[in-house]
Amino acid sequence: MEAQSFPLRITHAVGASRTSEQVADAQDLVYGPILEWARNSPFHSGILGHSLHPMLTDVTLGCWTGASLLDVAGGPAARRSSLLLVAAGLVAAVPTALAGAGDWAGMTGADRRIGAVHALGTDLAVFLFLGSLIARARGRHRLGKRLAVAGNVVVGAAGFLGGHLALNRGTARR
Repeated sequence: MEAQSFPLRITHAVGASRTSEQVADAQDLVYGPILEWARNSPFHSGILGHSLHPMLTDVTLGCWTGASLLDVAGGPAARRSSLLLVAAGLVAAVPTALAGAGDWAGMTGADRRIGAVHALGTDLAVFLFLGSLIARARGRHRLGKRLAVAGNVVVGAAGFLGGHLALNRGTARR
């Protein structure tokens, strides 16, 4: 029997965690009406035969990563473009989240728990990027950059869990 890699041990621990189950239950309570709508919406995987969510994440993450790259390489001349990319990423996050919610609403067991932690991480990233947008709009560019870096780190970790669900556990095909 081959030993599991560290990342797989993490996803297994998240999938088996009582805390993850509590997060999932809380999300069911808070987002209940949205989940039911999303499950029956065009954003749900039944329309294309596979999940729309992974494709939509490319737009959101591309905007946010692009903003951070401009922050590093573009200097003060790129501030307006970075602000625009952060804002575009936030707009793109809405259909991305709805597609993910529609898929998640049908999950059970470990998939549901891993998906709940993934969603919690992406929610946190959205708030960090919203803070980045507000800071940038108020001329606090340094704070905006820091919040964007934090948002990218959080969404990267959440994306790891989402990627595990879609690629290793096959949830994007359901």
